[in-house]
Amino acid sequence: MTNLLSLALNPIAFNLGPIEVHWYGIIIASGVILAVWLAVSEGDKRGIKSDDIYDMILWALPAALICARLYYVIFQWSYYKDNPGEIIKIWDGGIAIYGSLIGAMIVVILFCRHRFIPVWLMLDVAAPTVILAQSIGRWGNFMNQEAFGQVTSLSFLTGLHLPHFIITQMYISGAYRQPTFLYESLWSFLGFLVLISLRHNPRLFKRGEVFLTYVMWYSFGRFFVEGMRTDSLMLGGLRVSQMLSIVLFVGAIGLMIYRRRKAHNPWYLDGAKLTVN
Repeated sequence: MTNLLSLALNPIAFNLGPIEVHWYGIIIASGVILAVWLAVSEGDKRGIKSDDIYDMILWALPAALICARLYYVIFQWSYYKDNPGEIIKIWDGGIAIYGSLIGAMIVVILFCRHRFIPVWLMLDVAAPTVILAQSIGRWGNFMNQEAFGQVTSLSFLTGLHLPHFIITQMYISGAYRQPTFLYESLWSFLGFLVLISLRHNPRLFKRGEVFLTYVMWYSFGRFFVEGMRTDSLMLGGLRVSQMLSIVLFVGAIGLMIYRRRKAHNPWYLDGAKLTVN
């Protein structure tokens, strides 16, 4: 078994002099770049200028990164209060998706209000690309051997017909682990396929409902995946992400029903030609 430890993938991609470039950052950056490209393409069809999306990203990315780290640090304060120098080391992992989404959404709302862009439309355009970036980003956790689940057996992992490199990487701290990063990555990618397949169907989504469907899809899957993880952020004896997933899932359903009753809500495919809401 000890030989398996040496077969774990190196989380460092390469060195630029004294600077170590981690796969974690490369993978997340790749997901963001692809997400922005897809959002610009869809935004152009919906009447949102590419320059507006690029400008928004310049504000949203730093806010998402800072809030993702703050979210994680707050719920791990018992460790970071004694190790404040570790707070900035995001390249070692330790950012929370829910924190990043909260930070980015605040920026999107403020930016769209400032530029007179329909907020719900912008969220609709971004939602499928965001869940795709989340799917890709989970492979950064894979490279860092984090976001894993409970102890399992080699036979179980082999029975899933996983590639050998995944099975090897899931040998952590002397035991094989459930690849919960993979479960969430696949669930998010499936959500991406569902959203892009359905969002152009006429008279299916009102403005805001692509985004709300994304919230429901992701929070539903995250609730169950989070229950299998061993590194969950906790509040008392409860998993923070599971509690938030319930709130988001129920809230998204309630908001969709409420907004459906407002007759003046335009359809998603109408784009930005109608009144800003």
